Amino acid sequence: MATRSEALVSNPGEDRQEPKSVIRPTDDQARQLAKGLVRAARFGALAAIEAGSGDPLASRVAVATDLDGTPVILTSTLSGHTAAIKETPACSLLVGEPGKGDPLAHPRVSLFCEARQIERGSKDHTRVRRRYLARHPKAELYVDFGDFAFFRLELNRASLNGGFGKAFALEQSDLLTPVADLEQWAAMEDGAVAHMNEDHGEAVRLYAEVLLKAGSANWRLACLDPDGLDLVAGDRTKRLWFSERLTDPQDLRPTLVALALQARNN
Repeated sequence: MATRSEALVSNPGEDRQEPKSVIRPTDDQARQLAKGLVRAARFGALAAIEAGSGDPLASRVAVATDLDGTPVILTSTLSGHTAAIKETPACSLLVGEPGKGDPLAHPRVSLFCEARQIERGSKDHTRVRRRYLARHPKAELYVDFGDFAFFRLELNRASLNGGFGKAFALEQSDLLTPVADLEQWAAMEDGAVAHMNEDHGEAVRLYAEVLLKAGSANWRLACLDPDGLDLVAGDRTKRLWFSERLTDPQDLRPTLVALALQARNN
């Protein structure tokens, strides 16, 4: 009788098994986790190809999002990563902050992107500038300098690591929020955010402290979109998801009223 080693030599394909995939099927929980990591990110690691040398280059960048969830960065022409993404727009962005204990046990997502510079003075620039400053108010000191520019990191796909043994491959449709009328949403957001912070600060506080269990702080509304609200307090950020995606900006007011009522009744 042939030994096992002999059998493997005489028939190399015998007893071989296909490697088990570590990628889990994408579900709504994975989609929301990935989108939440991007929406809540204050910074990330940008990976690009260094201009001239072709070497890998990793840089820390401050991050915000456009209305549809596309990451946005503000960079100086003096920085190496600006030259890198201008020469080779293909890049990736890693977001997801570690907490206590093993940093590899905390969720993070790698986004595969194409960098697109936003033209200064355009409607896109006005909208992105406002949303970026809502997340990074100190950037107002230099945001309008001539050597600074905004880039949208247009999403192609993503690799989500939700912690040990929780890997997902996401497509563009898993990551972005459809916005039917971008300009209408942008105009509504501008007034709604200011109104909530100036006239309904108590409701904003309840969203954070009651609905999100975020603790007492000077919470304010930073941004909103069809999927939810971004709340900030200093360096802290929290994401409050709507129970259903809003398709019309006119649905925002009753949704905010209902959330405030829910918080007061808890």
